[in-house]
Amino acid sequence: MPALLKEPAFRHDYTPKTGILLINLGTPTAPTAKALRPYLKQFLSDSRVIEIPKAIWWFILNGIILNVRPAKSAAKYATIWTPDGSPLLVHTQKQATLLKGLLGEQGMRNLVVDYAMRYGQPSVEQTMIKMREAGVERLLVIPLYPQYAGSSSATALDDVFRTLQKMRNMPEVRTVRHFHDHPAYIQALADSVREHWRLNGRAEKLVMSFHGVPRFTLDKGDPYHCECLKTGRLLAEELGLSKAEYVVSFQSRFGKAEWIKPYTTEVLSQLARDGVSKIDIMCPGFVGDCLETLEEIAMEGKEDFLTHGGKEYRYIACLNERPAWITALAEIAAANLGGWITTPDDAEMRQLRARSCGAKS
Repeated sequence: MPALLKEPAFRHDYTPKTGILLINLGTPTAPTAKALRPYLKQFLSDSRVIEIPKAIWWFILNGIILNVRPAKSAAKYATIWTPDGSPLLVHTQKQATLLKGLLGEQGMRNLVVDYAMRYGQPSVEQTMIKMREAGVERLLVIPLYPQYAGSSSATALDDVFRTLQKMRNMPEVRTVRHFHDHPAYIQALADSVREHWRLNGRAEKLVMSFHGVPRFTLDKGDPYHCECLKTGRLLAEELGLSKAEYVVSFQSRFGKAEWIKPYTTEVLSQLARDGVSKIDIMCPGFVGDCLETLEEIAMEGKEDFLTHGGKEYRYIACLNERPAWITALAEIAAANLGGWITTPDDAEMRQLRARSCGAKS
């Protein structure tokens, strides 16, 4: 059993709070090889991410990858880094702040809303400790992955449960598994596309690129592939697109094993060779822009398309801080907070707690 964390000092007069924890993938602290090495080591050491026998993978990771990839990845991060830092971190911070604000406007003012990164900082454990110190006794965990995958949603929840194992006084916990077909999420995606079309006109094809996973995960029962296809279908229906007007593809392939198809790089080059001159491309599986969207899709994808004969390539930004997305996130949160936010007011709760502990109110 892991060593128990130190509990915050107990007080009879504090009001128990409900918290919402948003979890995203993570980011290095800087676009440098030095910062990338520990980040990549943590990420690629996760057995849910890399399903290769540990003894074999240890030599590959430490002997080859961590000696080569940090510098290459750092160069990519440098192309998208902002004055405020990592785009993913910045967007996640803002989403947490806006979510708290919107829920407060809706009457849920006593919520603690915070965020964590599965890999990197702030860690899940750090944020959960901070929330516990703020009096959170009921915790709703929302991994910011619309489509469930063992290598994303599940590993984020693993980290939550590992932290709970270290807590003497655990909070009540609820988790959100996915929201790939939530009407408000689909509507937010559709609104972003419609706004893009209003400003720029429609392209000949809409490409929806999702993060890829190895093919064997589908064969072993991971629902990710099916949930991506459903998101794509629902979004296309909302936009009134025929099957010929959009395509779902998968990016970020790593290693030599087969991943779920079609691959985004191959789709882009084939569309160009087929004479499609203008495309719009988006990444519905990411709720915040990051390396995989800003560098891999907006930059590398554009080069692939134009190199093979395409003429115009337009990237549609992720949901980021779009009001429709914050509204959708609030709907998802509120639906999972049922019963937790209809508690007695602060004064009554303090009196009940004091009485139950034999103290004066």
